Amino acid sequence: MRKTYYLYITLLLAACSTNAPQNAAETTRQDTTVQSNVNVDTASERAVSPKKNTEKLNTLVDKNYLLGKFNFHQHADFVKVEAAHTSKYGEAYLRKEAYQAFKEMAAAAEKEGVKLTIISAARNFDKQKEIWENKWKAKYADVPEGKERAEAILKFSSMPSTSRHHWGTDMDFNSLEDAFFQKGEGKKIHEWLLKNGANYGFCNVYSAKDASRPNGYNEEKWHWSYLPLSKPFLAQYKEKITLADITGFEGADSKTELSVIKNYVEGINPSCQ
Repeated sequence: MRKTYYLYITLLLAACSTNAPQNAAETTRQDTTVQSNVNVDTASERAVSPKKNTEKLNTLVDKNYLLGKFNFHQHADFVKVEAAHTSKYGEAYLRKEAYQAFKEMAAAAEKEGVKLTIISAARNFDKQKEIWENKWKAKYADVPEGKERAEAILKFSSMPSTSRHHWGTDMDFNSLEDAFFQKGEGKKIHEWLLKNGANYGFCNVYSAKDASRPNGYNEEKWHWSYLPLSKPFLAQYKEKITLADITGFEGADSKTELSVIKNYVEGINPSCQ
């Protein structure tokens, strides 16, 4: 009986000594695989450009969002722009993804001696209405009301509920004067953006008017849009918004005669569509 017991213990120890290194090796391989996957995924996330990462963005929005009738200060997808990146008075806000892409682009530009500064970011319906009606009642008050006055304002300013700035995807850089971008520092900034902006998901939506862009606002070298968000937002705008939704401000009646959705909302640089 005692011999049988010792034989059993001997066999059991032998089995344990045989399996232990194998199990340890398997455990080590499993741990290494898990850690490797984590590292690769993290590195991949950093390496993926904004243009290639659109499937991970929350691009489904409702009509109020598209029309700018929401409070972006309290919206979970918006973030306040750091003071170092803006000269805008007060506070500037953008969609988180758009701002992150801007920061990466601005850092790359700075290495090449180009300083990008955000001077205009998200604007809601009320702010756009304030801008529009100030021009309607004051700056262009001597222009006949209706289509003619609206056209004068629409050279550079959007009707409320038609501005891309509502979406938190669009921003104006450095200056609102075309002359600034014609020479010196401004020209260097514009040329750098034209060469490199697309690498970070940005497009100059209001390019010079020509046969490919006959309608819409005048050229704005300063206005750039973060396409991974603004492209799907524009698609939803075209699907969900009608002229009947554009209301609640002075001069809104001219929207129909001017076909503001077709000619202005959709009248952008074909490369940004």
